[in-house]
Amino acid sequence: MTAPWTLPALHVEEAVRAALAEDFGRAGDITTQATIPETASARAVIAAREAGVVAGLAVAAAAFRLVDPAVVFTPATQDGARIGEGDILAHIEGPARAILSAERVALNFLGRLCGVATLTARYAEKIAHTKAKVCDTRKTTPLLRAFEKYAVRCGGGANHRFGLDDAVLIKDNHIAVAGGVGPALRAAKAFAGHMVKIEIEVDTLAQLEEVLAEGADIVLLDNMAPDSLRAAVALIGGAMRAEASGGVTLETIATIAETGVDLISVGALTHSAKTLDLGLDIEIG
Repeated sequence: MTAPWTLPALHVEEAVRAALAEDFGRAGDITTQATIPETASARAVIAAREAGVVAGLAVAAAAFRLVDPAVVFTPATQDGARIGEGDILAHIEGPARAILSAERVALNFLGRLCGVATLTARYAEKIAHTKAKVCDTRKTTPLLRAFEKYAVRCGGGANHRFGLDDAVLIKDNHIAVAGGVGPALRAAKAFAGHMVKIEIEVDTLAQLEEVLAEGADIVLLDNMAPDSLRAAVALIGGAMRAEASGGVTLETIATIAETGVDLISVGALTHSAKTLDLGLDIEIG
């Protein structure tokens, strides 16, 4: 699988620059300055210590480039590719000080995003025999949402909304304050522009029937058992897209997908992904 899109260079540089500033502190990399001659050059590789799915090569490249534009970062694979233990993700060559100083920031970003992509791929594989797509949520690392959602796509998942401003998602608390499903949907339709989709969360079939009477683009079936999900899909009858959510795991996602829902949202894709173990190895000789 290839990368789904290119992360905007402006966002990448802004995030990486902030991470480098945090790591360099006030005096810079004093260990490297103390031990490595300013004129020294080095060659290195970023290699996988375990199998996974690649995401974030451009982010890692930016870390080296921002420390010193003379560093040459050459990918050996591409975002969205599957890698095995020992596989090389990139070759790096240039000023040794810059390579050593940028190493941790580059690996932090790359390992995190590869971890998200890898976990997403595991979920996607579980439901490959169905029409359902696994999608992310807004349970992301603050300020890294676009990066993590990009990684979800690299792993074969789909993106839910990116923020509060790109879609209307009426949840149980909105319904409670608004006075019910009907009032909440009518208010949303009156407010939203013609390009904005409206989704509403329900947790009972009775609420779903109210949604069907009012109309929406997507209905979020929250914490429903498989039998209820099947009944809900039958009631919807293709009138709108059906999304399941709530405590979805690798052990339960296939059963949920087999009920006929279109989407399954999984917060764990981003809030519980394990960083993929990667390392930077200096090539000697």
